[in-house]
Amino acid sequence: MILQIIDICYLVAVVLFIVGIKMMSHPDSARKGNSTALAGMILAILASFLTPGLDNLALILIAMALGTVGGLYSAKTVQMTAMPQLVSFFNGMGGAAAALIGLVEYGDLPIGDIGKGAVLMSSLVIGSVSFSGSLVAMGKLQGVLKDIRINKMLGFVVLAIAVGLAAYILTSGAPQPTLIYVLVVLSLIYGLMFVYPIGGADMPVVISLLNSLTGVTAATTGLLYDNKVMLMGGILVGSAGILLTLLMAKAMNRSVSNILFTSFGASAGTAAAGQDGDQVAKEINSYDSSILLAYAKRVVIVPGYGLAVAQAQHAVHDLEKILEEKGVEVLYGIHPVAGRMPGHMNVLLAESDVSYDKLIEMDDINEKFPNTDVVMVIGANDVVNPAANDDPSSPIYGMPILEVNRATNVIVIKRSMSSGYAGIQNALFFDPKTRMLFGDAKKVLNELVGEVKNM
Repeated sequence: MILQIIDICYLVAVVLFIVGIKMMSHPDSARKGNSTALAGMILAILASFLTPGLDNLALILIAMALGTVGGLYSAKTVQMTAMPQLVSFFNGMGGAAAALIGLVEYGDLPIGDIGKGAVLMSSLVIGSVSFSGSLVAMGKLQGVLKDIRINKMLGFVVLAIAVGLAAYILTSGAPQPTLIYVLVVLSLIYGLMFVYPIGGADMPVVISLLNSLTGVTAATTGLLYDNKVMLMGGILVGSAGILLTLLMAKAMNRSVSNILFTSFGASAGTAAAGQDGDQVAKEINSYDSSILLAYAKRVVIVPGYGLAVAQAQHAVHDLEKILEEKGVEVLYGIHPVAGRMPGHMNVLLAESDVSYDKLIEMDDINEKFPNTDVVMVIGANDVVNPAANDDPSSPIYGMPILEVNRATNVIVIKRSMSSGYAGIQNALFFDPKTRMLFGDAKKVLNELVGEVKNM
């Protein structure tokens, strides 16, 4: 009877997960969706306490308390700019948990049980790769780790040795505790070798893929324990992570294999072709910018990572409201991979109560640029670089971009002329329609608000 109650609770929890994910697809219901999924997780945890023969209850409660406090503190204190790093860290912890479970369970593995052994080995290998790879991704996003050139064939050799060792352990017919630890070490090393060579611009895609791998380890752990909610939850995370990875790769007009096994996105890029030292970007001041904005019919704002760094989301919303009071139509152009993770700009702008209806996706906003008086680019770089359309020699050639250069005027708010995450100069800065407004985004936007108010 107790087992049936547990299974029913797990089934309800999985349904709540699915409903919650569905609700997260729209900002208006995203908070409720998050709460719904949370309710499912709480139900699954409470149901697990009904498991017959459960022991070490005190240790379980202590671990849960520590995890809850740490998670709440991290979520409450993290800056929006560091959210991708936090996601990567949490993802790595999931992989580590799966690997540790595999280590613990290996001692109880019945000799000759190839099926269960294969599941356990998968948890060990994939969990370890996800753990070390996620930590490297976090370090790269934080800027404390740089790209390192590693021979990718050497990485494949390490992976092949790890897989071969796992197969040997499974078929040897005798406990091999030393070899198990060697397998974990090899998997951790491969995780480092897998992520280190990938350029910083591609880290969001890598994090999405690693998140999918962590989902796979959760599913394999569910198989190991015959735990249905872990199995289904892992399948949901794994499949969602794969879909997101494919969608992000499509948004960059590249294949996943190209992202994972080439060097695009490395920070040590070169200037775009055709941009030599004779070309000079034209500057504009806040007063002249405010005139362009105040007397425009349509203004499109393109947010990027620089907006998040400056924490200028409230200032840009203030500017939007002032312009609308003067009869200006204000929209936001959102690129699928703007920022450091999918939906980064949507979440950032939602934080300042920008209406979701004003956030226009790339394909739709590109059609509006020819009839736009002013585009204001705030901290975005690679996603508005026309070299993606015009320069076959550019590393980002073929990547879909926001075609802001089709508008009548372009104002770019940046601290400097530095390149974006792809490491290449932006041809947009030298376009005759473009004016550079240098400074901290929050300070500049507040100045624009004051100037527009006085007109």
